[in-house]
Amino acid sequence: MARPEVLDRIKEAEREADEIIAEAEADADERLAEARRRAEEIRTEAEREAAAEADERLAEARAEIEERREEILEAGRADREALESEARGRIDDAVDAAIDRFETAVNAHATGE
Repeated sequence: MARPEVLDRIKEAEREADEIIAEAEADADERLAEARRRAEEIRTEAEREAAAEADERLAEARAEIEERREEILEAGRADREALESEARGRIDDAVDAAIDRFETAVNAHATGE
C-alpha cells in the first residue's frame, strides 16, 4: 500500500475514532441528564410522600387529641353531676338543720329561755 493511502486510512480511522468518542460523550451526557431528571423525580415524589405522611400523622394526632379532650370533658361532666347530686342531697339536710335551729330559737324565745 502506498504511503498516501496509509495516511488516508489513518486519517479516516482518526475521524471514525473522533466520531465514536463524540457519540460516546453525547450518549454519556444524555444518560447523565436522564439520571439527573430521574433523581429529581424521585426526590419530588419522596417529598410529596413525606408531606402526605406528615399530614396524615397530624390528622391522626388531632383526632386522638379530640378524642382525649372529649373523654376529659365527659369525666368532668360526670364529676359535676355527682357533686351536684350530692349537694342537692345535702340541701335537704341543711334546710332541715336550719329549720330545727330556727324552731329551737323560736321556742327558746317563746318560753323565755
